[in-house]
Amino acid sequence: MNNKNSELTLEKALTLKPVDTGLWQTTASKDYEANTGMFGGLTAALLLKAITDDTRSSGSPSSITVNYVNRIEPGSQLTIHVQPMGGGRSITHWRSEIYNEDQSELKAYATVILAKRRESTQHNEWTMPQVPAPKADTRFAPPGTFGQQMRISPVAGFPPFGQENTQSISWIKERSGRDIDAIQLCYLSDVYPPRIWYIGKEPRPSATLTLSVYFHATPEQMARIGDDYVLSEVTGTRAEHATMGSQARLWSSAGELLATTEQLCWFK
Repeated sequence: MNNKNSELTLEKALTLKPVDTGLWQTTASKDYEANTGMFGGLTAALLLKAITDDTRSSGSPSSITVNYVNRIEPGSQLTIHVQPMGGGRSITHWRSEIYNEDQSELKAYATVILAKRRESTQHNEWTMPQVPAPKADTRFAPPGTFGQQMRISPVAGFPPFGQENTQSISWIKERSGRDIDAIQLCYLSDVYPPRIWYIGKEPRPSATLTLSVYFHATPEQMARIGDDYVLSEVTGTRAEHATMGSQARLWSSAGELLATTEQLCWFK
């Protein structure tokens, strides 16, 4: 199932150069640009990776909440600062911040919870939708260069205009062949059309204000997926006073609920 791109473009975009303890530098990849600057999923993935790459961190990501403050220009140099905020033996809390190169302007920040997973009672309220396998001849390409890095096989709710509701289902994967992990799920959590598009006939400006991802799969469960497609099941919540919410569930092809995510977007 692995079909690796030798360049591993996303891996390059996630490259972090260590400067000091809790301090990293990176470049906002021009290959992952959206209409409002660097793709928000990549921003979230970089904020998370800076923490998981920190030698002081332990455990696996349980949650991340990202707030987007200022536009990140593709190609610009960035500085990321991470700091442990406290916790105990099983749970630790972190803060991660992206600035421009000289740290004069905050671009985005995140709070992250890492946990040392253990066996426990299990329950799943949701069931993966029964859908056909992804088809190579049915593609949807999001605007921006990041859309060129994606393989999206729509199942329902496409094209995302003039629909009866704001629900959509699609198979998604990043085309470079990077294996699924929490970083990749963080990236994929933002790969779906703005829900405000669904209640109109054409695209309209929209930008994510805040994004949260809750990781349910263990690292071992993610590792079994390889670079396979993930099913993205998305529903809008409410549009009011220039903001609109959305909720999504990410599933493995084997029917495992990998992550849930929610975000609030601003729109014109």
